[in-house]
Amino acid sequence: MKRSSSMLDINEDSQHSTNKAPPPKKAPEDRFDSANMNGSHVTLVENLPVEKVSSGERIAILDFGAQYGKVIDRRVRELLVQSEMFPLNTTARTLIELGGFKGIIISGGPNSVFEPEAPSIDPEIFTCGLPVLGICYGFQLMNKLNGGTVTREHIREDGACEIQVDTSVHLFNGLHKTETVLLTHGDSVSEATVAPDFKVMAKSGHHVAGICNENRKLYGVQFHPEVDLTTNGTKMFENFLFKVVGCCGNFTIQNREQSCISEINSIVGDKKVLVMVSGGVDSAVCAALLRRALGPNRVTAIHIDNGFMRHEESDAVEKSLAALDLPIHRYNFGTTFRSSTEHCKDGEVALDECDDPEMKRKIIGNTFIRVKDVIMKDLNINHDEYFLAQGTLRPDLIESASALASGHADTIKTHHNDTFLVRELRKLGKVVEPLKDFHKDEVRELGKDLGLPESIVQRHPFPGPGLAIRILCASDKRPELMFNGPMYNGDVQGRIIDVTEQFLNSAINPSQGIYEHLQFEQARNNVLLSLSERDRQLAEQQTFQISAHILPIKTVGVQGDARSYSYAVALSTEQRPIPWKLLFAYASVIPKLFHGVNRVVYAFGSKIEFSIEDLTRTYLVPHIVTKLQMADHIANNILFGRVAASDGTQLPNVGHKIQQMPVVLLPVDFDRDRDMIGSYRHSIVLRPFVTSDFMTGQAAIPGVHLPEETLIEMDKAIRTNVLGISRVLLDMTCKPPGTTEWE
Repeated sequence: MKRSSSMLDINEDSQHSTNKAPPPKKAPEDRFDSANMNGSHVTLVENLPVEKVSSGERIAILDFGAQYGKVIDRRVRELLVQSEMFPLNTTARTLIELGGFKGIIISGGPNSVFEPEAPSIDPEIFTCGLPVLGICYGFQLMNKLNGGTVTREHIREDGACEIQVDTSVHLFNGLHKTETVLLTHGDSVSEATVAPDFKVMAKSGHHVAGICNENRKLYGVQFHPEVDLTTNGTKMFENFLFKVVGCCGNFTIQNREQSCISEINSIVGDKKVLVMVSGGVDSAVCAALLRRALGPNRVTAIHIDNGFMRHEESDAVEKSLAALDLPIHRYNFGTTFRSSTEHCKDGEVALDECDDPEMKRKIIGNTFIRVKDVIMKDLNINHDEYFLAQGTLRPDLIESASALASGHADTIKTHHNDTFLVRELRKLGKVVEPLKDFHKDEVRELGKDLGLPESIVQRHPFPGPGLAIRILCASDKRPELMFNGPMYNGDVQGRIIDVTEQFLNSAINPSQGIYEHLQFEQARNNVLLSLSERDRQLAEQQTFQISAHILPIKTVGVQGDARSYSYAVALSTEQRPIPWKLLFAYASVIPKLFHGVNRVVYAFGSKIEFSIEDLTRTYLVPHIVTKLQMADHIANNILFGRVAASDGTQLPNVGHKIQQMPVVLLPVDFDRDRDMIGSYRHSIVLRPFVTSDFMTGQAAIPGVHLPEETLIEMDKAIRTNVLGISRVLLDMTCKPPGTTEWE
């Protein structure tokens, strides 16, 4: 019988260890009063006051809920210009009265300008005399509110694309005439719909990718210059800030470490803090900051093994965190997490009976909070005298659509440190999150300054829910194989996957003459037109066949600044050497043309012969978790060169060449006996990922970012040493359209 979450008991399955004595007894309570917000503090932006000044050079960022809104803020600060983020309904008059603002940047967002309740902006933003840069949704509003129109296109753009730019325009001075940028949109502007008195300064095919009115210093771009996937985005910001706005770049950001320490002291007062430490860089830096701000006697650090850690992970965490010189208390709660329940539309569901990704995250996040309460009781900690500290980062809050980061961002996924129970604790003022304004690379820099060892600072990110969200669960052996919306380029709705696979196979085999029909010919032409000129030549010279199969499982993605929950496509071929350039080219265009797809993988081995109709029944039970732990352990040992290859040669350490490599288990058997009833094996996905901002990134390309031999060895070792594995796959999807994790 399942135990309810409310029945947690410290003796159930916990093994508590500590390297130091429990924290001292309760100190006298001291009431903490919030900071005085009177005087020149006009409004609150992200819980920080925005002061009224008589002079200065600041940039106002109007937030429309872009997934990358905070990256804009960071790009501006990196160029030594002060920036402040405002809600989208901030008026031009407010900015003028606050003083010191020399320019405005309008972020992108998940909305469509066609929606009845689509958010808009004060039109005087464009007539107040301040230079304006509109990005994505901000670009579309700039065009619309200045007399142009926006249209809805069948082909959306999500990913790195090449555009042509007018380098005579100030924004593009010093750039190449062809630039690689990140485009994420479904609505578009054409030359015929550009606002009067604006000119086209960038194009993506027949779409307008940028407009400007240089006399009024108004610039709009359909793409995202703030992200890494836009090659020369930083140069574009330099041009806007210094050539258009006229900034000097003399703003030195105050010592962020001291700012964090001051925030901790102001919130905590004379009380104490409990911090949950996973062993990753975020929670470790958070714990180190707390220790520096409050001293070791006022900080209690706990590590909770939720049963979904990597192989021997908790042992390694306990050892590495000794560098923090904090009392680390370790608890094992695997059974508790697996048996925890939450209410859903069908009643109560336990974690080890759940196949819904969002519900899994919510159960795990809320169980962390409940287990924390049990541990506090075990350690004789009084709730009234302790705050909860978390290493929450800005991307966590943005992807969870937290009000701390954005009031308008679309929810991409629920983070375990931003669940309902966490938000309730925030309302009570009981949560300390000193890193909530930081991105991953900034946290690493802070960790170095705090003296943390390289093994912690450069550790690959590992999600709080652990392997639980890297195991795609399935309760039905025969899923519904239907698209809910337009299947291909506006084609009829509700078409079965078999027909979609015909379109796909025709589109990515342009010289094979597969499915000779007008619609299939159109699919091939659209793929060729969507490829770059270099990749188009590869496709036209293709003499071998690539097989495409839609997997009957869905993954989380980011398309048009909004969440997508769509199918994955697996490509396979007999061609050797493996044609990586062509495969990655097709992987970039398939999600643009096939609206029900947001992720593309390559399947190692022979060409896949049959469509996937059955799923392997999969839940978060011990033997399934162990299977992924083994595959993950093997893959990471090979990545970091800890083991020899199958032929005895020493493998190189290439772990530093990528920033993250999730290893994912799928409930898919590609090669089962067609006469056998049901599916019983699983497949493993490797997701090596290259990024600096951890909001966007490039799927690692064999031969470019890491050796092909490394991946071939992972494939061979996993299939040899892990029982019940059908195939090993390589995720070829950039972010966007696919998130780093699959769930």
